Amino acid sequence: MSLSTHVLDTARGIPAAGVPIRLETAERFLVGDGLTDLDGRLCWDDVGPGRFRLVIDTAAYLGQDAFFPEVSILFTIADDRHHHVPLLLSPFGYSTYRGS
Repeated sequence: MSLSTHVLDTARGIPAAGVPIRLETAERFLVGDGLTDLDGRLCWDDVGPGRFRLVIDTAAYLGQDAFFPEVSILFTIADDRHHHVPLLLSPFGYSTYRGS
């Protein structure tokens, strides 16, 4: 199964390109990392079931004075469908949800 994320800058109304993201197990073992593409997306293939954490370096995108310099999203994959975890980002807030 696969996992994707999509970081959107809701303050500017554009995808957030070049955002560093780590995918870790719940126990903080690195599964993979990378930067969002020009459309604000990053994907991983061959992700099995379990508890995972996306760690998004928002300070790299928003600047070192960012109110939330990092966003950590813990979630569970329990089936073999594609999973999508978007992040809606602004300078003083963020939101996430299970996408499709």
